[in-house]
Formats: sequence, C-alpha cells, structure tokens
Amino acid sequence: MNEIKMTPELYKTIVAIVDERVKEIKVTREDFNELRKVVFELAKAQQELAQAQKELTRAQQETQRELRQLARVVGGLSDTIGYGLEDIARVVLPSYLKNHYSIEVKKFRRKVFPLNGRHIEIDLYAEGIKGEERVVILGEAKSRIGVGNLKRFLRKTERVLPLLKRKAYRVMLGYYIHPNASELGEKEGVILVASYER
Repeated sequence: MNEIKMTPELYKTIVAIVDERVKEIKVTREDFNELRKVVFELAKAQQELAQAQKELTRAQQETQRELRQLARVVGGLSDTIGYGLEDIARVVLPSYLKNHYSIEVKKFRRKVFPLNGRHIEIDLYAEGIKGEERVVILGEAKSRIGVGNLKRFLRKTERVLPLLKRKAYRVMLGYYIHPNASELGEKEGVILVASYER
C-alpha cells in the first residue's frame, strides 16, 4: 500500500477545503437558528389565531342567539301589527263594501274550515247581503299587499270556495298595495282596499 506523502501544498489545500466546509456549516447553523426563530414565531401566531377563532366562534354564537331573539321579537311585532290591521279591517271593510259594492256586512270574525283532515283559517270572514242575495266575504289583512301574498291568499281561498253554499267575495286590506298586486287583484276578482279608504 502506497503512503500518501503530505506536502505543504497538499496540506494547504486540505486546510482550505476544511475551512470552506466549516464556513458552510456555520452558515447552515445560522440559517437553522433563523429557521427555528421563524418556526417559533409561526407557532406563537398560530396559537393567537386559534384563540382569535375561539373568540370569533363565541361572538358568532352570541350573534346567532341575538338574531333568534330578534326574530322572535319581530315575529311578535308582526303579529301585533297584523292583528292591529285586522282590527282596522273589521272597522273599515263593512262601510267600504257597502259604499262601493252594495254589500251589507255586520261583523267580521276568524273562521276555520276543515278540509281533508286539515284546517284552513280565514282571518276575516263575514256573511252579508247584496241586494236580495246572501253572500260570504273571505278576507285577509296584510301590511303590504304584494303579488306573492295575494297569490297565497288566492290559493287558500280557492280551497275554501267549494265548501261555501253562497256566492263569495274575496277582499284584502293593507297599508300599501303594490301596483302589480292591484292589477292581479282586478284580474282575479279580489277586492283590494287600502287601510285609509272608506
């Protein structure tokens, strides 16, 4: 086996290579230390984010609870307005029907019609007279009469009409009547009355 003889040039070359490798290792360690620092900061930021997400989830749940409570309050208010408007309808409609349609009605009330094991509730029901003929009035009060709630009223009353033994008039009273609803009401024979009309 041949021995390698260490010459001064070879020695200098080896030392230079080793020095270069040590420098590379030093740079790699510095990079590693910097990377550790970044990872630590990321972990800390992730914990803060997780905490913020928990707080956001709690806030969202609280908002949902408050929205449900608001929906109950608005629903109750809507019922109150609806019932209040029905009271207005009970006062306004008899004179309106008499003045504009020669229909005499004494009193409106709620009426429930049984139909195929279900019940259809009519908010404003009255029996009256037009000339010599006995008639029935089917009515509903809505704060805003639009095409959508007019169509729902039409579907509901269409199911009730076959149960009646007399000619029926359909009427809706509201604070506001959309022009498209007026057009549809006229086409379908539904009397639409604004709450301020007499």
